[in-house]
Amino acid sequence: MVFRFVHTADVHLDSPLKTLALRNADLSELIGLATRRAFVRVIDLCLEEKVDALVLAGDLYDGDQTSMKTARFLAEQLRRLHEAGIKTFIIRGNHDALSRITAELVMPDTVKVFGQTAETVVMERGDGHFPVAVHGLSFAKPHAPESLLRHYTLPVPDAFNIGVMHTSLGGSVGHDLYAPCGVADLQQSGFHYWALGHIHRRSVVENGSSAIVMPGMPQGRDVNEDGPKSVSLVTVNDDRSIVIEERQTSVAQFERLSIDVSGAADWKAMVGDLSSHLDALRSSVTADHLVARIQLRGVNELAWRIRRDLDLLHTELESRGSISGNVWIDKVQTSCTAPERPGAGSGALDELSMIIESEVGASPEYQQEVRAIAEELRGQLPAELRDIFGTDEKAFTESLALFAREGSVNVMARLRSGGEVD
Repeated sequence: MVFRFVHTADVHLDSPLKTLALRNADLSELIGLATRRAFVRVIDLCLEEKVDALVLAGDLYDGDQTSMKTARFLAEQLRRLHEAGIKTFIIRGNHDALSRITAELVMPDTVKVFGQTAETVVMERGDGHFPVAVHGLSFAKPHAPESLLRHYTLPVPDAFNIGVMHTSLGGSVGHDLYAPCGVADLQQSGFHYWALGHIHRRSVVENGSSAIVMPGMPQGRDVNEDGPKSVSLVTVNDDRSIVIEERQTSVAQFERLSIDVSGAADWKAMVGDLSSHLDALRSSVTADHLVARIQLRGVNELAWRIRRDLDLLHTELESRGSISGNVWIDKVQTSCTAPERPGAGSGALDELSMIIESEVGASPEYQQEVRAIAEELRGQLPAELRDIFGTDEKAFTESLALFAREGSVNVMARLRSGGEVD
């Protein structure tokens, strides 16, 4: 008899949104609820496919979560599995380690939350059916600088062995180093399936009769978690061969859209072209909602007006997107430049631009003033938003230079296009 389970991780229930919350309250509310709705889809999938188990490989929560509404929601969803006879296996990830609910919530009898010491749960499945052994290990602290692999117990003989681990593997951009270990080390462990968590991008490594799977996350929370999000539906056949299916769960999907507007003759034509690109992207996304960040590029006479009127363009595209169906505009950005002309560079505005770039921007007094303003602003921001200016001194300095450069370009855009008639 086959054994089937759903593998997910990094749900981040009720994750507090950061920059998104500052820009659009309605979009923030949508994404804030999307993590719950995606988790309901995971439970629905378990029930529809009549799986034997759900495996949660860490970061069910997002930190020091104390909301009893979250606790009740989670208990209700896991009870749905309990009533269907589906077992749940949970390990605590680095975010769960901060959660009081993780430690205090009373789970149904069919839910196993692994502790700080490696444990093995063997599921006996009757005569003629191979047993399934689930190995797990949780951490009480949010940091684990060393590999956890050596703490796991040996594979159970004659069983199908599933290891559940929260790990950064060899490291990944945007993720803290957490319980690092190599793919080769996992392959040599003797386990048949490694159910991993922590990295939010999906990856699957199959090697004969074994697999190492990072399922990604069931719902992205900002544009840095773009693309379709999913879980793994795993079938272990009677011969112990493994079939892994990706099942999408996103309620809202983030996407980046880069568009060359060099060929746009006027504003109306450009907006129409952007709308067509947005419609094409929407048709390719199966999630209920599309959240797009749009980057305009190219050489165009409209470059200065585009920079000046990005807010109007954002509103126009969001209005057209709503007609397409549940399209949200996260942000509109531009790197467009105006075409060079013979004799350019001799006008008053060109001279002013050169002075700003070569003299004002390079002066120590100006840089000191920019730093003072940024430090004051950073001190007034909530703790979770302060990384906007960078996570270290080098990143902070680079951010200030970028903001200052963008600010001067925006000023020049408004001066240059000030005489235009819309």
